[in-house]
Amino acid sequence: MQIYKFNTILKPVLWGGDKLLAFKKLPARDEPIGESWELSAMSNCESIVAEGDDRGLTLTQLVSRYGAALVGEDVYRRYGDRFPLLIKFIDAKRDLSVQVHPDEDYAAAHHGSNGKTEMWYVLQADEGAIIRTGFNRTITREEFDRRLNDSTLLDVINAHRSKPGDLFFIPPGQIHTIGAGNMVVEIQESCDITYRVWDYDRRDAQGNRRELHLEQAREVLDFNSRDARVDYSRDGAEGLTRLVTCPKFEVSLLRFDDGYSLSLPQPHSFVVMIGLAGETTIHVEGYSPVTVCQGETVLVPAAVTRMELTGQARLLTAMVPIDETND
Repeated sequence: MQIYKFNTILKPVLWGGDKLLAFKKLPARDEPIGESWELSAMSNCESIVAEGDDRGLTLTQLVSRYGAALVGEDVYRRYGDRFPLLIKFIDAKRDLSVQVHPDEDYAAAHHGSNGKTEMWYVLQADEGAIIRTGFNRTITREEFDRRLNDSTLLDVINAHRSKPGDLFFIPPGQIHTIGAGNMVVEIQESCDITYRVWDYDRRDAQGNRRELHLEQAREVLDFNSRDARVDYSRDGAEGLTRLVTCPKFEVSLLRFDDGYSLSLPQPHSFVVMIGLAGETTIHVEGYSPVTVCQGETVLVPAAVTRMELTGQARLLTAMVPIDETND
């Protein structure tokens, strides 16, 4: 095994922009890029190892080859060859649709899939950019339908003026949308099920509205007052700051100005490391050193217990919590 880099998967979409290409230091394109899938085991869009002896393998093939040594014994017991997370960068030059995701039970019953829990870490935000998450008060289904009909749904959704470093945790059932001018890191369960609730009455060139999924949305929406913004220490101290802990993933912010020694708890899952700023080289005994720059993502095998990081950098780290009930 090695510390893995994967080929970037860029997604051209009408609502995308040009921030991702600049952030990742990639050549400009004529088409707007809305997403960069950094680590994906989705069957229609799977990450491929970019270098080393396993170059050309898909993420699923990689897990199948190395099993628990790559992802961790607990993760492999629970998920098998299916990698459990999906990592993206998102650049919203225009407002994304208002949407919601199903939980585990609903997704299993209706799609044969797991549900979708996700989080956003804001990388860049234009002045006045907004992120909306959760109803600002409890509403009824009747009010929900009425507000869809008269285009006032946004009035009952929490609106946050976003800024770099803002953190949002979105459980299944919570209404949400990324507003224009935001670029975020999205860490989520490996699931691509989205129910669009509202799309600002936008129409395509043929005058058609985008498909909505209102029947499914009504069945999974949490109509109670909820918010998704997460407070955490932003004092700039070096080291690991835990951001989110939930059954599906644990995410931390790692900051250092002159190298850092990272010891991992035992047992643990794989570690995904996402470069937010600066540059670091990861040194692990028995592995070739790997450099992670801004906009790059690497997968560190679960067999690794300690890393020496050189340089100056800010990164997100993502793991899957150990299910202690199976001990």
